[in-house]
Amino acid sequence: MVNFKIQCYDMQRIIVLLVVVLMISCGSKEKKESQLLLAEGIPKLTVAVDDIHLPVYDFNGMEGLFHKDDHKTYVINFWATWCKPCVAELPYFERIYTEQKDNNVEVILVNLDMPKMWESNLVPFIKKKKLKSKVIILEDPKQNTWIPKVNADWSGGIPATLIYNNKKREFYEQSFTYEELNASLNEFIKK
Repeated sequence: MVNFKIQCYDMQRIIVLLVVVLMISCGSKEKKESQLLLAEGIPKLTVAVDDIHLPVYDFNGMEGLFHKDDHKTYVINFWATWCKPCVAELPYFERIYTEQKDNNVEVILVNLDMPKMWESNLVPFIKKKKLKSKVIILEDPKQNTWIPKVNADWSGGIPATLIYNNKKREFYEQSFTYEELNASLNEFIKK
């Protein structure tokens, strides 16, 4: 009888120990998953109209986008629908997206329109221009804080483009022709 009680007690300790180990391992998994989400960024909200879904970020939510080290080349363009030079160069980014999407190149269009313009201007613009590149919205009124984090020399003017990979990083505060954009990107792809 005493032997049975000892075995039950030992079994209970083993079960408790297993439960604790499972809880710790599950907690670690949840922590890793939450860290991964934070690295990729969590949108504040999503603008959804018909089949268009645009994540809206503050800068902290998308800051990881500017520091990925995953053997891709990122072409990140800052633009707005009210910016004529931005709109003029968008077809070149779309062409780069189409030509390079299978070559580890990711084109991301970071829209800076004001919130009141998202549904009335931005979504209709995306539909009309049939944009295929990833479009995200940056809505963060603290420009003086986040602009230097993108590039210390950026005045805040748009269009502006950051091209980087794990070996090189260049920032361009200018509008591009297709030839200029393609040549700049090819410098990254070659290395």
